[in-house]
Amino acid sequence: MKTVLITGITGQDGSYLAEFLLEKGYRVCGLVRRSSTINLERIRHIQDHLEIVSGDLLDQNSLVAALTKAQPDEVYNLGAQSFVPVSFEQPLLTGEITALGVPRLLEAIRTANPKIRFYQASTSELFGKVRETPQTENTPFYPRSPYGVAKAYAHWITINYRESYDLYACAGILFNHESPRRGLEFVTRKITHGVARIKLGLDRELRLGNLEARRDWGFAGDYVEAMWLMLQQEQPDDFVIATGEDHTIREFCEVAFARAGLNWQDHVVVDERFFRPAEVHILRGDPGKASRVLGWKPKVTFAELVGMMVDRDLETVALERR
Repeated sequence: MKTVLITGITGQDGSYLAEFLLEKGYRVCGLVRRSSTINLERIRHIQDHLEIVSGDLLDQNSLVAALTKAQPDEVYNLGAQSFVPVSFEQPLLTGEITALGVPRLLEAIRTANPKIRFYQASTSELFGKVRETPQTENTPFYPRSPYGVAKAYAHWITINYRESYDLYACAGILFNHESPRRGLEFVTRKITHGVARIKLGLDRELRLGNLEARRDWGFAGDYVEAMWLMLQQEQPDDFVIATGEDHTIREFCEVAFARAGLNWQDHVVVDERFFRPAEVHILRGDPGKASRVLGWKPKVTFAELVGMMVDRDLETVALERR
């Protein structure tokens, strides 16, 4: 039985990855920062099958202790301050966690067991003001937020440790991936939750920012399989994980409201308060390398993804009303 340690296990990706690896027969450990209140909602249904280990990406000694206790074969670093708007408000904290948390974890691996295979969650926000479309593993980075800049450091330090210390370290450049478990602060979930509230008569309008921003949206449950596949190869490498399609936020609204039998134009209001200080206009990935090398392809379509999110929010909001 292989053992895995997942940072960020209580998040969207962490919960899907934990499910996936449990089904593969792994012993799954999750790194959780010690706190008086820990949100385990996303992993509540599998909590009895997990081992929770205390640790903090701000504290290297705690990471060494966590690795020594868990004795993992693989480590997936999904922990980060990952909400782009908050990174503009808290750039230093974002840097400490999202950027510097990675070398702390890599140094802990070197100390505890350099044979551990390491996955770093990189992001399409690295490309920012894109130099070409679609974006590939060789497209130059031009991040447009403190979050993107922090992730750029994390990405390159992962490669640096791989090349300097012969660690098995991979970075997955994942484009936007969503699910019913996405946080309400993210625009996709904000839309689907807003649709549910409007459909059930709790709200009349939904205020959004730039409707013309284009993103490559996939299903988080599909993308965690790609993470795992990266650590199963003979040699470590980096991969773009994406659908190869892009859609505007306007299109997302059209599909989401239509799913509930509503016309989005009757309810969506553009509010400049939600525009980014530096906008990222289009992100669309080329998953060709992942398809060729890993044999990975997304299974859930854009329309299916939006539909599952709306359906779940309709159920959730209806239960909240009771």
